[in-house]
Amino acid sequence: MWIAAILLSLIAATTSTIAAEPQEATFTQIINDVKLLPTSGAAKPAAMHDKVRDGSRVQTGMDSRTELTFSDETLARLSANTIFNFNEGTRNLELAEGATLVQVPKGAGRAKISTAAVTAAITGTTVIVEYHPHACLKFISLEGTARLYLKHRWGESVLVRPGQMLITNPDAKSLPDPVDVDLGRLLKTARLIVDFPPLGSQNMIAQEIEKQQHAKSKRKLIDTNLVIFGKGTVVSLTNPAQITAVNDSVATTATPGSEAIPSSNDVGTVETRPTPEPTPAGLSAANPTDNAR
Repeated sequence: MWIAAILLSLIAATTSTIAAEPQEATFTQIINDVKLLPTSGAAKPAAMHDKVRDGSRVQTGMDSRTELTFSDETLARLSANTIFNFNEGTRNLELAEGATLVQVPKGAGRAKISTAAVTAAITGTTVIVEYHPHACLKFISLEGTARLYLKHRWGESVLVRPGQMLITNPDAKSLPDPVDVDLGRLLKTARLIVDFPPLGSQNMIAQEIEKQQHAKSKRKLIDTNLVIFGKGTVVSLTNPAQITAVNDSVATTATPGSEAIPSSNDVGTVETRPTPEPTPAGLSAANPTDNAR
C-alpha cells in the first residue's frame, strides 16, 4: 500500500508537469509583414493575440519583426526575413533562417534552439541567434550560459558565457572558441531590443554590462576597433568616431516600442574582443542583425 501510494503520487505529479508545458505562443508585437503558417491550412497574415500552436511556422518579411510570448513568459523575437518553427512549445525552437532573440526566464526549464547544423541548450538565458544556411551561424549570450552542440558530431560542444559570441560555418566539423563582445554597444544598436519593450532580463543584462566595465577598468578587457556592422560576419577595422556615428544614427531613428523602422541592423553592432586569458584582451562590438540574407 505504501509503495502503491508513492507510485500513484509520482504519476500524478508527472502528469501535472506535462500538462503545464507551454504548447502555444501568442503574438505580442507585430511590425509590418508577419505570416503564420499553421500545421494545416494556408498561410495567413498574423494578428495581435493570435495563437501559434505546436508545429506551426512563423515567417517575417522585409523590414518586419515580431514578438511571441509563451505561457511560461518565454519570449521569442524574430527579425526580418526570418523563418521560425515551434515544436514541443518552448522546449524546441527551430530557426530555419534569419535572426531571433530568445529569453527563457529563470525557473522556466530547459529549452533548445536548433538550426540545421547546431543546437543550443539554454536555461534561464537571453540569447541572440543569427543563421543563414551554408553561410554562417552567429550566437551571442546576453545573460546566462548556453551550450552549443554540433549535430552529428558526438561530444563536440562549446560553452558560451554572458557577453560572449560564437561565429561558425554551419558546415564546420568543429566549433571555435567564443570571443567577448561589447554588450553595452549591442543593446544600443540591436533592433530586436530597441524596437521592443524592455526585456524581463534587462537587470541581469545590466549586471553583465557592469562586469564588463569593471573588467575594462582593470585592463582585463580592452576595447578594440574590430566591429561587425549589421548582418553577417564581416569584421571591419574602424575607429571610435565611426562607431559613435553609427550609435548616434540608431539613437535618432529608433525608440523603444516604435512600430515600423526599416533597417538592416536588427541584430545590432558588435565590437569583438579576444578572450582575456592569458593576456589582456580586446573588446569587440559585435552587432547582431535582424535581417537575414
